[in-house]
Amino acid sequence: MTILDQIATQIIKEQELIIGPVAWEEAKRVPGIHVSDERKEDVIVENGDKKEVVNKLVHQYDRLFGRASLEVCKSAVSNIIVSMPPSEVPSSLM
Repeated sequence: MTILDQIATQIIKEQELIIGPVAWEEAKRVPGIHVSDERKEDVIVENGDKKEVVNKLVHQYDRLFGRASLEVCKSAVSNIIVSMPPSEVPSSLM
């Protein structure tokens, strides 16, 4: 599991705590997000620019549920991105 897979998984899990299973359904709508098993929380970021795929995931929640969901996304991964070089962090999480 790559760091961006971990970031996407953590974002979806935090959104699930707030909006329930809809979080997984919305994640599946994002091109480049592959959910192979919700029960195992197995998420793979694939296809092209993986940082951009994570940005699209964040924007999917923001578009549907507003600014609060954007802050939930940032908070969910703050402990992961703190150790990443800024150039590797998806722009929506900065």
